[in-house]
Amino acid sequence: MRKLIVAAFAASLSLAGAVAALAQDTPKIGVVVKIGGIPWFNAMEAGIKEQGQKLGVDAFMVGPTSADPALQVRAIEDLIAQGVKVIGVVPNDAKVLEPVLTKAQAAGIKVITHESPSQKGADWNFELASSTGFGEAHGKLLAEKTGGKGEYAVFVGSLTVPLHNAWADAAIAYIKANYPEMTLVGERYGVAEDVDKSRSTALDLIAAHPNLKGFLAFGSQGPIGAGRAVEERRKTGEIFVLGPFSPGQGQKLIKSDAISGGFMWNPKQAGEVFVTLADRLIKGESVKEGDDIPGLGVIKPVGNDIIVDQLLPINKDTVDDLAAMGL
Repeated sequence: MRKLIVAAFAASLSLAGAVAALAQDTPKIGVVVKIGGIPWFNAMEAGIKEQGQKLGVDAFMVGPTSADPALQVRAIEDLIAQGVKVIGVVPNDAKVLEPVLTKAQAAGIKVITHESPSQKGADWNFELASSTGFGEAHGKLLAEKTGGKGEYAVFVGSLTVPLHNAWADAAIAYIKANYPEMTLVGERYGVAEDVDKSRSTALDLIAAHPNLKGFLAFGSQGPIGAGRAVEERRKTGEIFVLGPFSPGQGQKLIKSDAISGGFMWNPKQAGEVFVTLADRLIKGESVKEGDDIPGLGVIKPVGNDIIVDQLLPINKDTVDDLAAMGL
C-alpha cells in the first residue's frame, strides 16, 4: 500500500512538473493599449484572448488606468522583465515610446504596433484603415450633414498620436479643398480619449462659437463626450458629431441624433491580428508582400506598415448589429 502511495505521489509530481514545463514553454504575447476599461479596448481584449486560445499562445492585454504615455512605458518595461516573446502596443505617444520599444527589441522581443504608422522601435505596424481614406470619409460625411457651411472643431486622442492627427489632417484638407464655406475653429484639441474632457471642451466651444455646426472627434471617447454636450445644450439636429466610437457605448446617442455617425474598424479583429502576427513572428514565418494573413487579407507592406481599408459605417441602421457583436 505504501509503495502505491509513493508511486502515486511520484506520478503526481511528474505530472505537475510536466504541466509547469508546458506552461513555461507557452509563448507569451502582451499587448499594451491606450487605456483599460473602455468598450473599444474591451472588444480588443476579447479578440486577443480568443485568438490566443485558438493558436495555443498565452496572449493577454494590459490596459493602463489613464491615457498617460508614462504608464505605457511602465507596462512595457514590466513585459520586458517578464521575458515575453512579443509586445504589442497601441501608443498614446509614439515619440515617448521609442526608447522603451528599442529596448524591447534589443532584448530579442518582437514589437508590433497599431494606430502608429512608421513607428520607430516596431518590427511591424498594422492598420485596418488608411489614414487618408478614414479622414476623408469623415470629412465628407460632416460636409453632407452641415450642408457644406459653418464652423467645426476637431478632437484627437492626443496631439502626439500620429494616426489621429493624420486622420485630422486628411479630413481638414478634404473639407478645405471641397467646402470653402466651412471654417475650422482653433487648431485641434487633444481630448478624445477622455469622455469628460471631450464633453467639457465641447461645452466650452458651443458657448464660445454660436455658428458652430460640427465636431470631428478622432478617438473613441471623443464622439461620446461631444454627443453628450450637444444633448445637454439641446443642439441635436443643429450641431453634428462624427467620429469613430464603440457602437455599444454610443448606441443611445446615435439613435437620439446627438451623434450623427462615423466609421470604424473592428477592434476585436485588431486584437486578433495582434496575436496572429505575433504567432507568425514567433514561428519565424514570413510577413511579406503577397502573404494572405487572417484579418488583413493579402498584404502589401510599405516599410514596416501593413495598411488595409476595412471601414465599417456606424449609423442608425448598423449600430444595433455592431453593438450585438460586442463592439
